[in-house]
Order: sequence, then structure tokens, then C-alpha cells
Amino acid sequence: MTVIRNNWTKQEISEVYHTPLLELVYRAATVHRENNEPSEVQVSTLLSIKTGGCSEDCSYCPQAARYNTDLEVQKLMDLEAVVESAKEAKNSGSSRFCMGAAWREVRDNKDFDKVLEMVRQVNGLGMEVCCTLGMLTEEQAKKLADAGVYAYNHNLDTSEEDYDRIISTRTYQDRLDTLENVRKAGMTVCCGGIVGLGETVDDRISMLHTLSSMEKHPESVPINALVPVEGTPMENQDKVPIWDMVRMIATARIIMPKSVVRLSAGRTEMSLTDQALCFIAGANSIFAGDKLLTTPNPDVMQDHEMFELLGLKPREAFKDEVVA
Repeated sequence: MTVIRNNWTKQEISEVYHTPLLELVYRAATVHRENNEPSEVQVSTLLSIKTGGCSEDCSYCPQAARYNTDLEVQKLMDLEAVVESAKEAKNSGSSRFCMGAAWREVRDNKDFDKVLEMVRQVNGLGMEVCCTLGMLTEEQAKKLADAGVYAYNHNLDTSEEDYDRIISTRTYQDRLDTLENVRKAGMTVCCGGIVGLGETVDDRISMLHTLSSMEKHPESVPINALVPVEGTPMENQDKVPIWDMVRMIATARIIMPKSVVRLSAGRTEMSLTDQALCFIAGANSIFAGDKLLTTPNPDVMQDHEMFELLGLKPREAFKDEVVA
């Protein structure tokens, strides 16, 4: 069994990342099989429960109020509609239901109270509940955990060195502080980043170093390919080569052997063969459903057909995880 390490150096991670591609994929596949059930893929559904109007300036995000992206701003969804969406997600094979709100941070108000009730009811369906609501205080994190949140998503996006180029309205330390509050509250951590923001390979390695150096590896590590949206500063970014995604997924798998590595945004631009390569390299989670917050995603039937062809099966909710 692979030894779990939290002391990878940037040099070591760079050597892994730059391994000749076929050798890298083989090594990652070997680590994956030693530490996980390779035919199991954790399927999540992501719902935007409050869309647009965000005060942040994340350069890639169509939900930022300051960008003209023709996105219709919507208030917090009704409880009944969210629960119905969760039931549909469960029936289609998802074990995790993620609720995202375009907030800079959680505020102690009626909307937060409504979200806590959403959590309680979705949790009652037997699904893993995930939230991504922006920054959290210790007290807010505890309220979410008490309501039944299983995982909290708060991505690093890029390296600490590159971060100010992408976002100016909060700091890298703000993100790390929220992740610390999530840990203290007893929720699992969902934290990854985005490839294709104009970052360097060193930035990618630095971000992976931050993730793998945490006292406990994130239980879930989403690797997103940028989906450029017209009206955002990142609208003209080039498509991410599939080989970059494979390298990121394989490297994440090798340095964080037991984490669930999610092939996240950007799958609509990938062929079935591309996605199969990512699964071989150690990806064992996807988002299902035709939208990821506001960007396109393959529909459920396409994913069912892909699973059948590749011999994959959805992972059950609350499967015991021992993550270092």
C-alpha cells in the first residue's frame, strides 16, 4: 500500500508532473489501484441555489456582478425546488448533492437559515450534502456541519504566487482560513483548482504542493479545465490541452493517493477517449447534470452510456474514507 505523505517538496512534485506521459499515467494508475476501487466513480450533482450578482472579481467567473455576461441574476431558490432537484439527482445516480451560492461570504441572515434547512432536508434523503457558499467563520462552519453538511468546497484556483492576477477581492490566506474553519467543524474538504487561467506549470505544481502539504489531504480534489465565458477577463483563453489535464490528474493521484480526484469543469470539450484517459490516470469523480452552476456539462444519459462502455459504476454515498 502506498505511504501517505504530507511533505512532498515542489521539486518532487515537479519531477512527477514532468515524467514522460505514458510512464506518468502508468504510475498514477498503479497508485490508484493500490488505494481505490478503480471501477468506482463518485457522481455529484451541482446546483446553483443563488445565481449571479457576486461582489467578487474572479476573472473566470460569469457570476461576478462587474462583468457583462448576460447572466440572469436570481435570488435564493425556494426550499421545495432545491429538495426536488436533489431527489432527481439521486434518482439519476448521484450520491452527492452540491449547493452553490454566488456569495463572497456567508452572512448570518434569513438566507443562511434557509440554506441550513435545505441541508437538513437533502441530508434526510441519504445523500452526501456539499456546499460552496464562499468564506465561512468558525461559527458558520459549525452550523453547517450540525445541519448535516458532509463536504465544503472552497477551491484555491491557482498558486499563491499567481493568485493576485486572478482575484483581488480576497486573499489566498482568506481561502486557507475558510478551509481551516471547515476542518475544525468536522466537515470534509473539497478543494482543487482550475487549469487554463494563463498560469505557468510552476503555478500548477505550487497549487498541488499547497494541497498535498495540508495536515490532512482534501478528501475531494476537483481539477477543472477553464470554460471561457464571454464578458469575463478570461474569455479569450485557449482551450486546455487534454494532456495538461491528464498530467494534473495523474500528479494529484500520485501525491494524494486516497483523495477523490474529480474530473470537473470542461468535460463538454473532451471526447469520450479523453475522459477515459483521465479515469485511467486516477480520476474517480465527476459532476453529473447538464450544468455546473452556469456552464455546460454533459447530460446524464451521455454519462450513463460512458459508464457502461468503460465498465464504471457510481460510488455509494458515505463510503468510508481514510484520508491522510
